[in-house]
Amino acid sequence: MPELLKGGNTTVGAAPLTAELRSAGDPVDLSALLVGADGRVRSDADLVFYNQPTAESGAVRHLAADAGAPERITVDPGALPADVDRVVLVASCDPDDLSRTFRTIADVEVRGVQDGADPVVFRQPPLVDGERAVLLVELYRRGDGWKLRAIGQGYAEGLAGLATDFGIDVSEQPEASAMTPPAPTPTSLVKPPLGKVSLDKGGQVAISLDKQDRELVVTVTLEWDGGSDQRRRRGADLDLYALFVPASKAQRGGAEAPGTIVKTGLAKKMPEKGGKGDKGPEADVIYYKNLGSLKQAPYIQLDGDSKVPGRETVRIVRPDQQGYVLLCAYSALSNGFGSFKSFGAQVVVDDGRGSNVTVPLFENTKTRYWVAIALVDFTSADGAAIHHIEAYSGRMTERRPVLHPDGTIEMNAGPVEFKGRD
Repeated sequence: MPELLKGGNTTVGAAPLTAELRSAGDPVDLSALLVGADGRVRSDADLVFYNQPTAESGAVRHLAADAGAPERITVDPGALPADVDRVVLVASCDPDDLSRTFRTIADVEVRGVQDGADPVVFRQPPLVDGERAVLLVELYRRGDGWKLRAIGQGYAEGLAGLATDFGIDVSEQPEASAMTPPAPTPTSLVKPPLGKVSLDKGGQVAISLDKQDRELVVTVTLEWDGGSDQRRRRGADLDLYALFVPASKAQRGGAEAPGTIVKTGLAKKMPEKGGKGDKGPEADVIYYKNLGSLKQAPYIQLDGDSKVPGRETVRIVRPDQQGYVLLCAYSALSNGFGSFKSFGAQVVVDDGRGSNVTVPLFENTKTRYWVAIALVDFTSADGAAIHHIEAYSGRMTERRPVLHPDGTIEMNAGPVEFKGRD
Protein backbone atom coordinates (compact mmCIF):
# COMPACT_ATOMS: atom_id res chain seq x y z
CA MET A 1 0.00 0.00 0.00
CA PRO A 2 1.61 3.34 -1.04
CA GLU A 3 2.23 5.64 1.94
CA LEU A 4 2.60 9.42 1.78
CA LEU A 5 4.90 11.25 4.13
CA LYS A 6 4.09 14.78 5.24
CA GLY A 7 4.44 17.04 2.20
CA GLY A 8 4.49 14.13 -0.24
CA ASN A 9 2.11 13.73 -3.17
CA THR A 10 0.99 11.17 -5.71
CA THR A 11 -1.09 11.13 -8.87
CA VAL A 12 -4.58 9.67 -8.58
CA GLY A 13 -7.10 8.75 -11.23
CA ALA A 14 -10.28 10.55 -12.22
CA ALA A 15 -12.52 7.89 -10.64
CA PRO A 16 -14.38 8.69 -7.40
CA LEU A 17 -12.11 8.60 -4.36
CA THR A 18 -13.15 7.62 -0.84
CA ALA A 19 -11.11 9.00 2.06
CA GLU A 20 -11.47 6.89 5.23
CA LEU A 21 -10.49 8.28 8.64
CA ARG A 22 -9.17 5.98 11.38
CA SER A 23 -7.81 6.81 14.83
CA ALA A 24 -7.47 5.47 18.37
CA GLY A 25 -8.50 7.16 21.60
CA ASP A 26 -11.01 10.00 21.73
CA PRO A 27 -13.25 10.19 18.63
CA VAL A 28 -12.57 12.70 15.87
CA ASP A 29 -14.71 14.04 13.04
CA LEU A 30 -13.94 14.17 9.31
CA SER A 31 -14.93 17.06 7.07
CA ALA A 32 -14.01 18.54 3.69
CA LEU A 33 -13.57 22.04 2.27
CA LEU A 34 -14.06 22.85 -1.43
CA VAL A 35 -11.49 25.55 -2.10
CA GLY A 36 -10.89 27.85 -5.08
CA ALA A 37 -7.58 28.92 -6.60
CA ASP A 38 -7.49 31.88 -4.16
CA GLY A 39 -7.34 29.51 -1.18
CA ARG A 40 -10.86 30.28 0.02
CA VAL A 41 -14.28 28.66 -0.25
CA ARG A 42 -16.88 30.15 -2.58
CA SER A 43 -19.61 30.09 0.09
CA ASP A 44 -20.52 28.38 3.36
CA ALA A 45 -22.00 25.53 1.29
CA ASP A 46 -18.42 24.43 0.54
CA LEU A 47 -17.99 22.89 4.01
CA VAL A 48 -19.04 19.23 3.96
CA PHE A 49 -19.47 17.64 7.40
CA TYR A 50 -22.02 15.97 9.68
CA ASN A 51 -24.45 18.92 9.56
CA GLN A 52 -24.05 19.51 5.81
CA PRO A 53 -23.28 16.12 4.26
CA THR A 54 -23.14 16.98 0.54
CA ALA A 55 -21.91 19.64 -1.85
CA GLU A 56 -22.15 20.11 -5.62
CA SER A 57 -25.07 17.68 -6.02
CA GLY A 58 -23.21 14.88 -4.24
CA ALA A 59 -19.81 15.35 -5.90
CA VAL A 60 -18.46 15.58 -2.34
CA ARG A 61 -20.30 13.57 0.29
CA HIS A 62 -19.88 12.89 4.01
CA LEU A 63 -20.68 9.35 5.22
CA ALA A 64 -20.97 8.60 8.94
CA ALA A 65 -19.21 5.62 10.47
CA ASP A 66 -21.26 2.44 10.57
CA ALA A 67 -20.81 -1.23 11.35
CA GLY A 68 -19.02 -1.83 8.05
CA ALA A 69 -16.75 1.21 7.61
CA PRO A 70 -15.23 4.21 9.42
CA GLU A 71 -16.28 7.82 8.86
CA ARG A 72 -15.45 8.83 5.29
CA ILE A 73 -15.67 11.49 2.58
CA THR A 74 -16.26 10.57 -1.06
CA VAL A 75 -15.11 12.88 -3.86
CA ASP A 76 -15.93 12.55 -7.55
CA PRO A 77 -13.25 14.73 -9.21
CA GLY A 78 -14.95 14.61 -12.61
CA ALA A 79 -18.15 16.11 -11.18
CA LEU A 80 -16.47 19.14 -9.58
CA PRO A 81 -16.89 22.52 -11.31
CA ALA A 82 -13.84 24.29 -12.74
CA ASP A 83 -13.74 26.89 -9.95
CA VAL A 84 -13.04 24.22 -7.33
CA ASP A 85 -9.26 23.94 -7.32
CA ARG A 86 -8.91 21.43 -4.49
CA VAL A 87 -10.75 19.52 -1.79
CA VAL A 88 -9.11 19.68 1.65
CA LEU A 89 -9.82 16.94 4.19
CA VAL A 90 -9.86 17.89 7.86
CA ALA A 91 -9.94 15.91 11.12
CA SER A 92 -11.23 17.71 14.22
CA CYS A 93 -12.11 17.18 17.87
CA ASP A 94 -15.65 17.52 19.20
CA PRO A 95 -16.52 21.25 18.87
CA ASP A 96 -18.80 21.00 21.92
CA ASP A 97 -15.91 20.01 24.23
CA LEU A 98 -13.06 22.55 24.20
CA SER A 99 -10.96 20.37 26.51
CA ARG A 100 -10.39 17.76 23.79
CA THR A 101 -7.16 17.95 21.79
CA PHE A 102 -5.17 15.59 19.59
CA ARG A 103 -2.92 14.82 22.54
CA THR A 104 -5.47 12.14 23.53
CA ILE A 105 -5.81 10.78 19.98
CA ALA A 106 -3.36 8.31 18.48
CA ASP A 107 -2.77 6.52 15.18
CA VAL A 108 -4.61 9.10 13.06
CA GLU A 109 -4.58 8.03 9.45
CA VAL A 110 -6.51 8.80 6.30
CA ARG A 111 -6.70 6.26 3.51
CA GLY A 112 -7.62 7.16 -0.06
CA VAL A 113 -9.37 4.34 -1.92
CA GLN A 114 -10.19 4.23 -5.67
CA ASP A 115 -11.45 1.35 -7.76
CA GLY A 116 -8.66 -0.24 -9.75
CA ALA A 117 -5.82 1.29 -7.69
CA ASP A 118 -3.93 0.48 -4.52
CA PRO A 119 -5.09 2.49 -1.47
CA VAL A 120 -2.92 5.46 -0.52
CA VAL A 121 -2.41 6.12 3.20
CA PHE A 122 -1.16 9.12 5.19
CA ARG A 123 -0.35 8.60 8.86
CA GLN A 124 -0.54 11.87 10.75
CA PRO A 125 2.51 12.54 12.98
CA PRO A 126 1.57 13.05 16.67
CA LEU A 127 0.09 16.44 17.62
CA VAL A 128 1.00 17.44 21.19
CA ASP A 129 0.68 21.26 21.30
CA GLY A 130 -3.04 21.60 21.93
CA GLU A 131 -4.19 21.18 18.33
CA ARG A 132 -7.94 20.57 17.99
CA ALA A 133 -8.05 20.21 14.18
CA VAL A 134 -5.63 19.16 11.47
CA LEU A 135 -5.44 19.54 7.68
CA LEU A 136 -4.80 15.95 6.67
CA VAL A 137 -4.61 15.77 2.86
CA GLU A 138 -5.82 17.65 -0.17
CA LEU A 139 -7.00 16.42 -3.55
CA TYR A 140 -5.91 19.08 -6.06
CA ARG A 141 -5.87 19.74 -9.79
CA ARG A 142 -2.63 19.32 -11.74
CA GLY A 143 -3.16 20.06 -15.41
CA ASP A 144 -5.95 17.82 -16.65
CA GLY A 145 -5.48 15.37 -13.79
CA TRP A 146 -5.59 15.17 -10.02
CA LYS A 147 -3.03 14.57 -7.28
CA LEU A 148 -3.22 13.79 -3.57
CA ARG A 149 -0.92 15.65 -1.16
CA ALA A 150 -0.27 14.98 2.55
CA ILE A 151 -0.39 18.18 4.64
CA GLY A 152 -0.48 17.35 8.36
CA GLN A 153 -0.91 20.94 9.63
CA GLY A 154 -2.55 21.35 13.04
CA TYR A 155 -4.88 24.11 14.26
CA ALA A 156 -5.32 25.01 17.93
CA GLU A 157 -8.65 26.77 17.23
CA GLY A 158 -10.37 23.58 16.06
CA LEU A 159 -12.71 23.21 13.11
CA ALA A 160 -14.29 26.62 13.70
CA GLY A 161 -10.96 28.45 13.50
CA LEU A 162 -9.76 26.40 10.55
CA ALA A 163 -13.00 26.88 8.62
CA THR A 164 -12.93 30.63 9.33
CA ASP A 165 -9.44 30.87 7.79
CA PHE A 166 -10.88 29.39 4.61
CA GLY A 167 -13.79 31.86 4.56
CA ILE A 168 -16.57 29.90 6.34
CA ASP A 169 -18.73 31.94 8.74
CA VAL A 170 -19.12 29.93 11.96
CA SER A 171 -19.17 32.89 14.37
CA GLU A 172 -22.04 33.86 16.64
CA GLN A 173 -24.10 36.66 15.13
CA PRO A 174 -25.25 39.60 17.30
CA GLU A 175 -29.00 39.93 17.79
CA ALA A 176 -30.45 42.14 15.06
CA SER A 177 -32.30 45.31 16.05
CA ALA A 178 -35.69 46.28 14.66
CA MET A 179 -33.96 48.68 12.25
CA THR A 180 -31.35 46.21 11.06
CA PRO A 181 -32.05 43.40 8.59
CA PRO A 182 -31.14 39.98 9.97
CA ALA A 183 -27.64 38.75 9.16
CA PRO A 184 -27.13 35.44 7.35
CA THR A 185 -27.25 32.45 9.68
CA PRO A 186 -23.71 31.21 10.40
CA THR A 187 -22.80 27.57 9.83
CA SER A 188 -23.62 25.54 12.95
CA LEU A 189 -21.02 23.08 14.21
CA VAL A 190 -23.36 21.69 16.87
CA LYS A 191 -23.93 18.02 16.14
CA PRO A 192 -27.52 17.23 15.15
CA PRO A 193 -29.71 14.67 16.93
CA LEU A 194 -29.58 11.15 15.55
CA GLY A 195 -33.29 10.75 14.88
CA LYS A 196 -34.48 7.15 15.12
CA VAL A 197 -31.68 4.58 14.94
CA SER A 198 -31.68 0.80 15.39
CA LEU A 199 -28.32 -0.78 16.20
CA ASP A 200 -26.93 -3.71 14.29
CA LYS A 201 -25.52 -6.67 16.19
CA GLY A 202 -22.36 -5.50 17.96
CA GLY A 203 -22.88 -1.92 16.75
CA GLN A 204 -22.63 1.35 18.60
CA VAL A 205 -23.64 4.97 18.14
CA ALA A 206 -23.01 8.20 20.07
CA ILE A 207 -25.58 10.73 21.26
CA SER A 208 -24.09 14.23 21.45
CA LEU A 209 -24.96 15.82 24.79
CA ASP A 210 -23.76 18.50 27.17
CA LYS A 211 -22.45 16.80 30.31
CA GLN A 212 -23.36 19.90 32.36
CA ASP A 213 -26.99 20.01 31.18
CA ARG A 214 -29.10 19.85 34.36
CA GLU A 215 -32.33 19.69 32.34
CA LEU A 216 -31.37 16.58 30.38
CA VAL A 217 -33.29 13.36 31.09
CA VAL A 218 -32.16 10.20 29.29
CA THR A 219 -34.84 7.51 29.36
CA VAL A 220 -33.96 3.85 28.91
CA THR A 221 -36.90 1.52 28.39
CA LEU A 222 -37.07 -2.26 28.36
CA GLU A 223 -39.96 -3.13 26.06
CA TRP A 224 -41.50 -6.56 25.53
CA ASP A 225 -44.82 -7.86 24.25
CA GLY A 226 -44.70 -11.45 25.50
CA GLY A 227 -44.22 -12.90 22.04
CA SER A 228 -47.32 -15.14 22.06
CA ASP A 229 -50.80 -15.31 23.58
CA GLN A 230 -49.81 -18.29 25.72
CA ARG A 231 -46.84 -16.47 27.23
CA ARG A 232 -48.84 -13.30 27.75
CA ARG A 233 -51.41 -15.32 29.72
CA ARG A 234 -48.62 -16.64 31.94
CA GLY A 235 -47.47 -13.09 32.66
CA ALA A 236 -44.21 -12.82 30.67
CA ASP A 237 -42.54 -11.13 33.64
CA LEU A 238 -39.26 -9.50 32.60
CA ASP A 239 -37.32 -7.12 34.82
CA LEU A 240 -35.03 -4.24 33.88
CA TYR A 241 -31.78 -3.95 35.82
CA ALA A 242 -29.52 -0.91 35.45
CA LEU A 243 -26.02 -1.72 36.71
CA PHE A 244 -23.98 1.46 37.01
CA VAL A 245 -20.52 2.86 37.68
CA PRO A 246 -20.63 6.54 38.75
CA ALA A 247 -18.28 9.02 37.11
CA SER A 248 -16.19 9.21 40.31
CA LYS A 249 -15.31 5.50 39.98
CA ALA A 250 -15.25 5.09 36.19
CA GLN A 251 -11.95 4.13 34.59
CA ARG A 252 -10.77 4.65 31.00
CA GLY A 253 -7.84 3.37 28.99
CA GLY A 254 -7.80 -0.20 30.28
CA ALA A 255 -6.63 -3.22 28.35
CA GLU A 256 -10.19 -3.88 27.17
CA ALA A 257 -12.63 -1.39 25.65
CA PRO A 258 -15.88 -0.57 27.46
CA GLY A 259 -18.53 -3.15 26.61
CA THR A 260 -16.05 -6.02 26.32
CA ILE A 261 -17.15 -9.31 27.88
CA VAL A 262 -14.36 -10.52 30.21
CA LYS A 263 -13.73 -13.52 32.43
CA THR A 264 -11.96 -12.69 35.67
CA GLY A 265 -13.25 -15.32 38.10
CA LEU A 266 -15.09 -12.85 40.33
CA ALA A 267 -18.03 -15.24 40.63
CA LYS A 268 -16.16 -17.10 43.39
CA LYS A 269 -16.01 -13.92 45.48
CA MET A 270 -19.67 -12.96 45.27
CA PRO A 271 -22.41 -14.01 47.72
CA GLU A 272 -24.32 -17.16 46.87
CA LYS A 273 -27.89 -16.00 47.52
CA GLY A 274 -28.19 -12.26 47.11
CA GLY A 275 -28.18 -11.17 50.74
CA LYS A 276 -26.02 -8.28 51.88
CA GLY A 277 -24.19 -7.82 48.59
CA ASP A 278 -27.49 -7.36 46.76
CA LYS A 279 -29.19 -4.77 48.98
CA GLY A 280 -29.26 -0.99 48.84
CA PRO A 281 -27.68 1.64 46.60
CA GLU A 282 -24.14 0.52 47.50
CA ALA A 283 -24.78 -2.50 45.29
CA ASP A 284 -24.61 -0.14 42.26
CA VAL A 285 -27.74 -1.55 40.69
CA ILE A 286 -31.20 -0.11 40.11
CA TYR A 287 -34.04 -2.65 39.93
CA TYR A 288 -37.47 -3.41 41.39
CA LYS A 289 -36.11 -3.62 44.99
CA ASN A 290 -33.95 -0.49 44.71
CA LEU A 291 -35.68 2.11 42.54
CA GLY A 292 -32.96 4.74 42.94
CA SER A 293 -33.39 8.53 42.91
CA LEU A 294 -33.24 11.50 40.56
CA LYS A 295 -32.76 13.98 43.43
CA GLN A 296 -29.53 12.49 44.76
CA ALA A 297 -26.91 9.95 43.74
CA PRO A 298 -27.04 7.83 41.69
CA TYR A 299 -29.38 10.16 39.71
CA ILE A 300 -30.92 7.06 38.15
CA GLN A 301 -34.46 5.90 38.88
CA LEU A 302 -36.69 3.00 37.83
CA ASP A 303 -40.38 3.81 37.38
CA GLY A 304 -41.57 0.53 38.94
CA ASP A 305 -42.03 -3.19 38.40
CA SER A 306 -44.23 -4.30 35.51
CA LYS A 307 -45.36 -7.90 35.88
CA VAL A 308 -47.19 -8.14 32.58
CA PRO A 309 -45.95 -7.57 29.01
CA GLY A 310 -45.26 -3.90 28.50
CA ARG A 311 -42.32 -1.80 29.60
CA GLU A 312 -40.10 -0.73 32.47
CA THR A 313 -38.26 2.58 32.25
CA VAL A 314 -35.15 3.95 33.91
CA ARG A 315 -34.55 7.71 33.89
CA ILE A 316 -31.02 9.08 34.06
CA VAL A 317 -30.12 12.68 34.88
CA ARG A 318 -26.90 14.55 35.74
CA PRO A 319 -24.74 13.09 32.93
CA ASP A 320 -21.70 14.64 34.61
CA GLN A 321 -22.22 12.17 37.48
CA GLN A 322 -22.53 9.10 35.25
CA GLY A 323 -19.79 6.74 34.10
CA TYR A 324 -21.23 3.53 32.69
CA VAL A 325 -24.77 2.16 32.79
CA LEU A 326 -25.39 -1.45 31.75
CA LEU A 327 -28.99 -2.39 30.88
CA CYS A 328 -29.86 -5.99 31.63
CA ALA A 329 -33.07 -8.02 31.56
CA TYR A 330 -33.98 -10.85 33.92
CA SER A 331 -36.56 -13.49 33.06
CA ALA A 332 -38.44 -14.88 36.05
CA LEU A 333 -38.54 -18.65 36.49
CA SER A 334 -42.30 -18.62 35.98
CA ASN A 335 -41.80 -17.52 32.35
CA GLY A 336 -40.50 -20.90 31.26
CA PHE A 337 -37.56 -21.39 28.93
CA GLY A 338 -38.32 -19.20 25.91
CA SER A 339 -35.65 -16.84 24.58
CA PHE A 340 -35.63 -13.13 25.38
CA LYS A 341 -36.01 -12.46 21.67
CA SER A 342 -39.14 -14.60 21.55
CA PHE A 343 -40.63 -12.35 24.25
CA GLY A 344 -40.13 -9.38 21.91
CA ALA A 345 -37.60 -7.80 24.29
CA GLN A 346 -35.56 -4.76 23.29
CA VAL A 347 -34.08 -1.64 24.90
CA VAL A 348 -34.83 1.90 23.68
CA VAL A 349 -32.64 4.87 24.68
CA ASP A 350 -34.03 8.40 24.18
CA ASP A 351 -32.42 11.72 25.14
CA GLY A 352 -35.60 13.78 24.69
CA ARG A 353 -33.73 15.97 22.20
CA GLY A 354 -34.36 14.05 18.99
CA SER A 355 -32.12 10.98 19.40
CA ASN A 356 -33.90 7.65 19.80
CA VAL A 357 -31.81 4.45 19.70
CA THR A 358 -33.31 0.95 19.67
CA VAL A 359 -31.09 -1.92 20.81
CA PRO A 360 -32.73 -5.15 19.59
CA LEU A 361 -31.90 -8.78 20.27
CA PHE A 362 -30.86 -11.11 17.47
CA GLU A 363 -30.31 -14.51 19.10
CA ASN A 364 -32.94 -17.11 20.06
CA THR A 365 -30.93 -18.29 23.07
CA LYS A 366 -33.13 -20.36 25.41
CA THR A 367 -32.87 -21.50 29.05
CA ARG A 368 -31.14 -18.27 30.02
CA TYR A 369 -32.29 -16.06 32.87
CA TRP A 370 -30.09 -13.03 32.15
CA VAL A 371 -29.15 -10.97 29.12
CA ALA A 372 -26.93 -7.89 29.12
CA ILE A 373 -28.46 -5.86 26.29
CA ALA A 374 -26.87 -2.42 26.06
CA LEU A 375 -24.10 -0.34 27.63
CA VAL A 376 -24.44 3.46 27.82
CA ASP A 377 -20.94 4.96 28.14
CA PHE A 378 -21.16 8.50 29.54
CA THR A 379 -17.34 8.77 29.58
CA SER A 380 -17.35 9.02 25.78
CA ALA A 381 -16.01 12.30 24.42
CA ASP A 382 -18.92 12.43 21.98
CA GLY A 383 -21.47 12.54 24.80
CA ALA A 384 -22.98 9.11 25.46
CA ALA A 385 -21.94 6.08 23.41
CA ILE A 386 -24.54 3.29 23.21
CA HIS A 387 -23.15 -0.22 22.62
CA HIS A 388 -25.11 -3.27 21.51
CA ILE A 389 -23.98 -6.06 23.89
CA GLU A 390 -26.42 -9.05 23.82
CA ALA A 391 -24.46 -11.33 26.16
CA TYR A 392 -26.30 -14.17 27.88
CA SER A 393 -25.77 -15.89 31.22
CA GLY A 394 -24.75 -19.53 31.31
CA ARG A 395 -27.34 -22.22 30.82
CA MET A 396 -29.72 -22.34 33.80
CA THR A 397 -27.48 -19.91 35.73
CA GLU A 398 -29.12 -17.41 38.10
CA ARG A 399 -26.10 -15.21 38.77
CA ARG A 400 -26.57 -11.73 37.39
CA PRO A 401 -23.89 -9.89 35.35
CA VAL A 402 -21.24 -7.63 36.88
CA LEU A 403 -20.22 -4.24 35.48
CA HIS A 404 -16.59 -3.37 36.23
CA PRO A 405 -15.21 0.18 36.77
CA ASP A 406 -13.60 0.18 33.30
CA GLY A 407 -16.91 -0.59 31.60
CA THR A 408 -16.12 -4.25 30.94
CA ILE A 409 -18.78 -6.84 31.66
CA GLU A 410 -18.55 -10.20 33.40
CA MET A 411 -21.41 -12.65 33.01
CA ASN A 412 -22.34 -15.28 35.63
CA ALA A 413 -20.43 -13.39 38.33
CA GLY A 414 -23.00 -11.46 40.36
CA PRO A 415 -25.28 -12.44 43.23
CA VAL A 416 -28.29 -14.72 42.92
CA GLU A 417 -31.78 -13.57 43.78
CA PHE A 418 -34.85 -15.54 42.79
CA LYS A 419 -38.04 -13.69 41.98
CA GLY A 420 -41.25 -15.60 42.67
CA ARG A 421 -44.85 -14.79 41.93
CA ASP A 422 -46.61 -12.45 44.38
